[in-house]
Amino acid sequence: MYDALILAGGQNNKQLSRFSSQSYEALIDIDGKPMVTFVVNALLQSRQVGRILVIGPARELGQCGFPSSVIIVEGGATIMDTIALGMEALGHSDKVLVATADIPLLTADAVDDFIGQCSGGTADLYYPVVPKEVNERHYPGNQRTYVRLKEGVYTGGNLFLVDPRIVPHCMDLARKIIDNRKRPFKLCQMLGWTFVFRFLAGTLRLREVERRVSELLHIRGAVIQSHYPELGIDVDKPSDLEMVRTAVKAPV
Repeated sequence: MYDALILAGGQNNKQLSRFSSQSYEALIDIDGKPMVTFVVNALLQSRQVGRILVIGPARELGQCGFPSSVIIVEGGATIMDTIALGMEALGHSDKVLVATADIPLLTADAVDDFIGQCSGGTADLYYPVVPKEVNERHYPGNQRTYVRLKEGVYTGGNLFLVDPRIVPHCMDLARKIIDNRKRPFKLCQMLGWTFVFRFLAGTLRLREVERRVSELLHIRGAVIQSHYPELGIDVDKPSDLEMVRTAVKAPV
């Protein structure tokens, strides 16, 4: 089993603030509950998750009605600072599952499948991608940031399996990657101009990107292909919020 961190410190952006008065995205209402509670519940139901820490505005998160087993930790100024605080609070060097608070469609099955694919590997960081056709089949019309590679078209997920020991020396570059996560061309520039040209030509392969990122971060990274689109459906614009609210209310 793996302990889990939920990153819940992101402030409500300008687009979503027109649809919710909450100061933090994690607290935006979905079907009468704060968005972060859906992520908490998915992790609680997973067979592979142990302790759960929710990291962000402690006072506000304390009003979410989490089960007593869920631990709330005050977050930092940035995502990487918040991750570092969470790792410190856990106090061990075993791999940790890291999730964002804005993926309310997350399910225990999606979590267990991701962890299952990571099991037995020797990587320091596991990162999921979801094929575009999978996302479109389950959630037609949902707009995501996609990258075209040799094997197909993919969107990134918001669940990671991380070795805490890599966090300190990855902080600076990881911040740049996070800042540009919605800008594929900018990310390719960070990988080098050869990658830019091959990205534009659609000839880059998943394993080549995996290998280059590993070299830049001085870690062993691994890309996991998931067929659970819920890993990648984050709420960062009004159309996402509308779609998620509709999906949550839809009969199973």
